[in-house]
Amino acid sequence: MKLQIRKALKSDISTILNFIKLLADYEKLSHEVVATPQLLEEQIFGDKSPVQVLIAELDSKPVGFALYFYNFSTFLGRKGIYLEDLFVLPETRGQGVGKSLLQALAVQAVAEGCGRVEWSVLDWNKPAIDFYKSIGAGPMDEWTVYRLTGENLKAFAGGAK
Repeated sequence: MKLQIRKALKSDISTILNFIKLLADYEKLSHEVVATPQLLEEQIFGDKSPVQVLIAELDSKPVGFALYFYNFSTFLGRKGIYLEDLFVLPETRGQGVGKSLLQALAVQAVAEGCGRVEWSVLDWNKPAIDFYKSIGAGPMDEWTVYRLTGENLKAFAGGAK
């Protein structure tokens, strides 16, 4: 089988949304998906969008994706890549697709002088954790992610004067 990693095109929007829904289902978070094809097209392919997507294809069939954007490390004084989502179809796992997507990001990060590539993983996702450790990634156990969303975000923003 021939594996190819390529940048996503606007014509991939339905594929990207399908991967997002499959990932959400795997993570038991389907109820949180409100993205639409129109919203994704605007946010991923709109002017000055920081979001980028790689598509993995086996024999020209999409089998996975990586959605990412740039962040910045003040300590390193360099930008980095934040991998928001990585998903590979279950029937094609174990064939190097996920590793190839991550390697493509690593190559890009090194070529662009980035200081790091980072991502989050659910603590119960042992297969993913084992895979990430196998490529040399390490957890940041001393950090806790905080998030402000939905009504709490609006309420907090509304309190700013």
